[in-house]
Amino acid sequence: MVEHTRSLGFRVAFALGLGTMIAAGIFSLSGIAVARIGSSAVVGFVIAAAVASLTAASYSEFASIYSENGGGYLFTSRTFESDRLTYFVGASLFLGYTGTTAFYLATMDEWFFTFIIPETVRLGGLATLHLHAALPHGSVGVVTAVLLGALNAQGTEESGSFQVVVTGAKVAVLVAFVGGAVAYAGPTAAAGEFATQFSGDLAGIVSVASLAFITFFGFSAIAASAGEIIEPRKTVPKAIAASIVTVTVLYTFVIVAMVNAPVDESVLRAGETAMGDVAAAFLGPAGQALIVAGAVFSMVSASNASVLAASGIGSLMGDRGQAPRSFARIHREYGTPFWSVTAVTATIVALIVAFVGVFSGHGLLGGVDLATLNVAGVAVELPPNLGLNALTGFATFNLLVPLAVVNVALVYSRRRFPDLDRPLRVPLVPLVPALGVVANLALVTNLPVQGVVVGTGVVVLAVAGHLLWGGAPETEELREVVAETPTDGDGDEEYSVLVPVARPGEAVNHVQVAGRLANARADDPVVRVLTITQLPDQTPNEVARETASGRVDNIESRLAAADVGVDYEVEGHLCRDVGFDIVKTARDTAADLVMMGYPEENRAVTTKVQFDSPCDVAYVAGFSDAEPLDTVCVGAGGGPHHEALLPLVDALARHGSAVHVVRVTPTGEHGTPEAIEGTVAALSTDVSVHQVEVDVIGDALAETAADNDAALLVGATRTRELRRWVLGSTADRSVAAARERDVPVLVYAESTGVLDRAAELLFPVYRYVEKLRS
Repeated sequence: MVEHTRSLGFRVAFALGLGTMIAAGIFSLSGIAVARIGSSAVVGFVIAAAVASLTAASYSEFASIYSENGGGYLFTSRTFESDRLTYFVGASLFLGYTGTTAFYLATMDEWFFTFIIPETVRLGGLATLHLHAALPHGSVGVVTAVLLGALNAQGTEESGSFQVVVTGAKVAVLVAFVGGAVAYAGPTAAAGEFATQFSGDLAGIVSVASLAFITFFGFSAIAASAGEIIEPRKTVPKAIAASIVTVTVLYTFVIVAMVNAPVDESVLRAGETAMGDVAAAFLGPAGQALIVAGAVFSMVSASNASVLAASGIGSLMGDRGQAPRSFARIHREYGTPFWSVTAVTATIVALIVAFVGVFSGHGLLGGVDLATLNVAGVAVELPPNLGLNALTGFATFNLLVPLAVVNVALVYSRRRFPDLDRPLRVPLVPLVPALGVVANLALVTNLPVQGVVVGTGVVVLAVAGHLLWGGAPETEELREVVAETPTDGDGDEEYSVLVPVARPGEAVNHVQVAGRLANARADDPVVRVLTITQLPDQTPNEVARETASGRVDNIESRLAAADVGVDYEVEGHLCRDVGFDIVKTARDTAADLVMMGYPEENRAVTTKVQFDSPCDVAYVAGFSDAEPLDTVCVGAGGGPHHEALLPLVDALARHGSAVHVVRVTPTGEHGTPEAIEGTVAALSTDVSVHQVEVDVIGDALAETAADNDAALLVGATRTRELRRWVLGSTADRSVAAARERDVPVLVYAESTGVLDRAAELLFPVYRYVEKLRS
């Protein structure tokens, strides 16, 4: 059975939406908006937020029904039977996301040329480099797009906490900008100036709202990640509403700051980089550097989120046969939809090059006037002069139109599936979705004409190409994957060991060792084998199910062919956070012990499991089967993890294992003599005691185990949190020494609570004081 474990809560979902909204839009459009309509720019942004909220309502209801990745493309595919309409929505959203990313990176490119890259650089007295003339506009954006593509193609492990920190940094930058403005002008004066600068230009307000819509589209990032969000039916709608309200408030204060800017109107009309110049007036050079750094950081971060969304749609379209099948193919090494990411990157690069690098005032064909055509009374210049304004129109057009279809889909869904369970229901349907459709199309009519024309042309070509190609069968039509879970154990109260397996080839020996441990502790135990297929952020869980099912089948076949000596179950999970999944599974199954391989690559997983596991954890290395446990070697050192290990050692001894206890007296400057009495007293059978004097405790333990053909069992060290070791210096040195001697080793860590963690942190201080006293 392949399950998918969700790992994102409300805090992360809210940060995801808010962080995606704080991007190039506010940094580039605020100056243009204020220059056009003054304080009424707030009205334009509020209108854009209201229009986004109408569609967000439809997204929220759909997300409460279909708690999977895919957003608008998924919703329409589950509602309409028309493959052509579904393809149109998917292709438009793909172009919308890539166009949005191109807009972010092209804006960042302008900030680089204005504030970061010097116009000239003198090389002593030898030469002068004219960088602005040498570097084509758009080059920084193209390089960044390629780097983001390479990063996403190889996979990333961005945690939810990191997303929260990133979003917090973005908010802090905007707060600093607004704070500088208020401090400069004074709260009363700033409010007064803002109140006197409203404009009655309705056309200008709607035009600003059309351009500003792109800044609120971040709500879709929340819905697109519904498959990873905990309790998505409740969390997704709350996170969408909270992020839209929060960003609207932030943008209002940014507009107030821009209205109070002590700069020429020409600076505001400079457009994309106006906010950086305004920051210099408020905050000085240091403040300007902060705002510039924050703006660049925000644009790159939001670009990465859009690359994730676009590649996810590309892979899902490939899975449905509406894009090349390779788009859904998961890279064997990276675990990502490599070709989908590649296609996204290529599209972004093409858009930046076309709109900025070639067909713009700063582009290769800037200033070239070949001809002027009269089309339906409209003068069309050849070559066209596109630029960032047209790119904004292109991206927004390819977002507004499919979002209008999503609103229609909600009305159609209510009629087609009246009995469908809808945990969240949008009120006043069909009125609210109809308003969303009208509002979206109204904004389209106010977008830059060139952007709309190019966007329409590209979508028409994409649809025509799809019709000529005819598509391919869906993946589900090609193969049905069934992964049964053999369950031989019975009863809900059996002793159970959870065994996460990273590599199918390790399953047999891990289960044999876990079975030996479990049989020593209880009658009729069960071993639960867990194989987790980790999902990089670029990979929707829907397209990785075949890989996960294959891993389950592989492990089941290996276990069926081996004599493991214990009842077992096999489960396959899909999850972006492996450590989270192991801990959650241990908690859900009430595991008595987690046994896993000693960390070799991803130590973050080990850290997560050893500190958050609800039960004790055993880490094993060097076991080819359970036979080495016939003889075990254990140290005499104290500590909570050593004491927690002793009942397991005693259980093994009572089931026939020979036990060797090693008392080590360190001869070097570090370490303290070990007291053996407590260890021997905890064991109910006869044991062999070894007295050893040596510099390094780990070497003595491994050497004694090797001499007696024994497996080495040690407890984790209490100072593990204050060292760079994974499980503490003694434990890790013992593992290293055991590997040198081909000795199997098991490191035991007791379940650690908050008070235990605090005690571990204070233990080195206690030990130091004791040394001083002695």
